[in-house]
Amino acid sequence: FGTYLDGFGLVHSHMMYHTNVDIPSTEVAPVPARSKMALLGAIAIVGGLAATLHMHRASFSTTHQYATSVEVARASLVGSKDTLSGTRRVYASGRVSTPIFSEASAPGARGPWRVKLPHTEVGGAVGSPQALVSHSHPVHAFALMCLAAVGGLVAIAWRAVARDHPAVAMATVAGAPTKTEGWNSGDFAKPDLDTQNFREAAALSKALADAKGKGRPLRVAILGGGLAGLSCAKYLSDAGHIPIVLEANEMLGGKVSAWQDEDGDWIETGLHIFFGAYPNMHNLFKELDIEDRLQWKKHAMIFATPEKPGEFVRFDFPPWLPAPLNAFWAIVLGRGMLTWEEKIKFGLALVPMILAGQDYIEKQDELSVKEWMLKNGVPERVNDEIFIAMGKALDFIDPDKLSMTVVLTAINRFVNETNGSQMAFLDGNQPDRLCQPMADHFIARGGEVRLGTRVQKIVTNDDGSVRHVRLTGGEEVEADIYVSAMPVDIIKLLLPDQWKSLPHFDQLKELEGIPVINLQLWFDRKLNCENQLMFSRSPLLSVYADMSRTCREYYDPDKSMLELVFAPCSPLAGSDANWIAKSDEEIIAATMKELERLFPTEVAADGSLAKLLKYSVVKTPRSVYAAVTGRNKFRPLQETPVPNFVLAGDYTMQKYLGSMEGAILSGKLAAQVVTKKAAAGF
Repeated sequence: FGTYLDGFGLVHSHMMYHTNVDIPSTEVAPVPARSKMALLGAIAIVGGLAATLHMHRASFSTTHQYATSVEVARASLVGSKDTLSGTRRVYASGRVSTPIFSEASAPGARGPWRVKLPHTEVGGAVGSPQALVSHSHPVHAFALMCLAAVGGLVAIAWRAVARDHPAVAMATVAGAPTKTEGWNSGDFAKPDLDTQNFREAAALSKALADAKGKGRPLRVAILGGGLAGLSCAKYLSDAGHIPIVLEANEMLGGKVSAWQDEDGDWIETGLHIFFGAYPNMHNLFKELDIEDRLQWKKHAMIFATPEKPGEFVRFDFPPWLPAPLNAFWAIVLGRGMLTWEEKIKFGLALVPMILAGQDYIEKQDELSVKEWMLKNGVPERVNDEIFIAMGKALDFIDPDKLSMTVVLTAINRFVNETNGSQMAFLDGNQPDRLCQPMADHFIARGGEVRLGTRVQKIVTNDDGSVRHVRLTGGEEVEADIYVSAMPVDIIKLLLPDQWKSLPHFDQLKELEGIPVINLQLWFDRKLNCENQLMFSRSPLLSVYADMSRTCREYYDPDKSMLELVFAPCSPLAGSDANWIAKSDEEIIAATMKELERLFPTEVAADGSLAKLLKYSVVKTPRSVYAAVTGRNKFRPLQETPVPNFVLAGDYTMQKYLGSMEGAILSGKLAAQVVTKKAAAGF
């Protein structure tokens, strides 16, 4: 096994050649060709089998024969000249000589057997295979065979998923942090996001751009300037149409909006995370040329441990393994939350999802998380340890009410995309760093944004089509087509009486937004918090982050600013109390008690330790739609029975549910409906 790790060390050094992380002290040979990596895996399997058969034939009679067997396995992995490192081009121009794996001892080195391996260095050629072995056992032979076989399969799968060398390199070294000090200290290189979903999202963007000139340019009024409305406007302008965004507030963003207080600090409506499994979002960043505004963090998930205040459990996803192996590795090696029995039962319950995919996921919408667990024999502790935190992070709802479709959708993406669960933070406030570039894009192409413009009524013609929208000031806005990008609770209030009996709109009464509270707390000192999103596993708090570490604009080397999601905060979401109705002071007092548990040596509820300098409490009575059981079938398509009226918003039908990615995709799908109408001669 130590020999096999030796080989992986060499592979890792090869991969670093292709990363954009600054590694000035090493030069390594290029990555081997696809066929050579596949050959490595095959030889690893054959070598392991050959070594085992060799030992079995000799009946483990002599130390010499065991040593020879280890040499066979080692030669199959790293000994041949053209297997792993090309022609052994592993060197460092005389500047670096770093041991990779100098010695590996089998488990129980004092017991029946031990293997000592030679030093292997990046600064020189691979040493000759040697082994000093004493006393062996058939169980060890079987273990060697299994390790070699699994290792070979990993190598084959790893190389097979890569279409080119840089992709493999990025998947391998996305785990290398930047070496600069300051606001981006500890950030990571952008991971490889070139998945099938990413390519499908790119194809949709291209199709919308290619629709330019197909039909006359349409004037499209978009009601709402959140991510869904801005996305729709952006892609309509790409297709040659003229979007007019009408936003009721004085800032863009909707559920991701923010504003400055009297001190100049940004007050945000939510703690927003960009997952690698957001293909339309990342295509958008690429199309706007703002990819450098995302600050990528280590690929890990970190959970607080309520029973051990101040301690955390980590699930680290290795950058050198592809999906789903990296997720399995993280789960298997993650300690302190689930027992082996619980992990196995949970894993077996996920097998139908892995085999059947999206069809299975959508059918689970009638079950809550806890009902699904009971049906599939998942231990209750999985709910306590994992699902409560996931449910509150994904939709601000407890597992006894949350649809299992929501959790499985996230797990499916995280398991099937190598970097799907890796997280990034925007490097500043959402209105300036994301929303404004979207607006600039379509304004430059003839579009328009009107802030502080609230729609009072949708006025219809006798045939039910939209004549115009009337604003609260009495102004009438006319367009060829109208797109509602407002939250579901708002559009329900504005539906014309003529439409309410139509099934497409009648089903909206089954949907409603979920309440959520976002908190920001400024302290007088730096708290011991990682540069990462943290799962609190608190009964009151969902996730949190020290934004003074994770975000460039909010960076402060001396003081912490924690941003936290307070959820669930209403009986609809599973809370025992209606926190939305409570005072800011009551909410902050309850939060400080929870922080005392998370930071026992740094934060005290009575303020005797870190001093709370100021705070903000932002209550959103109706946020993303409440994904409780049985709601999926009521989510409407973007195209409606009204010929010149289209829907957008995360509540509309798309596979990313109530997320930023869902909002972006819904806007694209609404734009697609409009472009098809234009091409048909509307």
